[in-house]
Amino acid sequence: MRTFLEIRGLSHRFTDDPPVWALREVHLSAQEGEFVTLVGPSGCGKSTLLRIVAGLVRPTHGEVYVDGRALRGPRRDVGMVFQHANLMPWRTVLANIRLPLEILGVPREEADHRAREYIALVGLRGFERAYPRQLSGGMQQRVALARALVYDPRLLLLDEPFGALDALTRERMNLELLRIWAHRRQTALMVTHSITEAVFISDRVLVMTPRPGRIAGEVVVDLPRPRTLDMMASPEFGHLTQAVRELILEE
Repeated sequence: MRTFLEIRGLSHRFTDDPPVWALREVHLSAQEGEFVTLVGPSGCGKSTLLRIVAGLVRPTHGEVYVDGRALRGPRRDVGMVFQHANLMPWRTVLANIRLPLEILGVPREEADHRAREYIALVGLRGFERAYPRQLSGGMQQRVALARALVYDPRLLLLDEPFGALDALTRERMNLELLRIWAHRRQTALMVTHSITEAVFISDRVLVMTPRPGRIAGEVVVDLPRPRTLDMMASPEFGHLTQAVRELILEE
């Protein structure tokens, strides 16, 4: 595999009074097709880091490289899913998912076809004409995921995508995310507060320090794919979650 995402010496300071350093000297990389997750205490800069990689925030120092090119702003080959679905309430499921294609100037017939493909992929066939208010939280996040994937990005960013869901729905969505991700195997970088979720989904888990955030260490998750919920009860899974927990406690 080759490196697809590389972050070199990234630091970011918010210009508050007094100024606050959110990130300090962050170095990380992700291989093409790899799923990497960031965990760490609240306020350690995880979401800020993700927004920088999305091109939404310009870092104070350091560089981000996507597919070998320095990041200078939002890119078409980078998709992002936020904690809240942020769907347009006046647009149907089909219209919400189609929106990025409209912005890119894709002809309506082709955009509808591709949007319907992703509606089927995320398990929402039959809800094309539904509005966000008619959907559960999990269903809304499926729409948000389909919207982020419909233009086939090569890098997928996920900022606590299931943080607002109840525990059972969250487990189901973890399985759904892995199923959908396996369809294209994009390079993925996710933020979560859940150690269990991080280990279950990822190839590697990176642990961040308290603010200013930096990478304290990593845990390689060598569990076989496809993952099943039964794996969470295995000794191997327990050892991995404990390794992540110890890295967090060390900081």
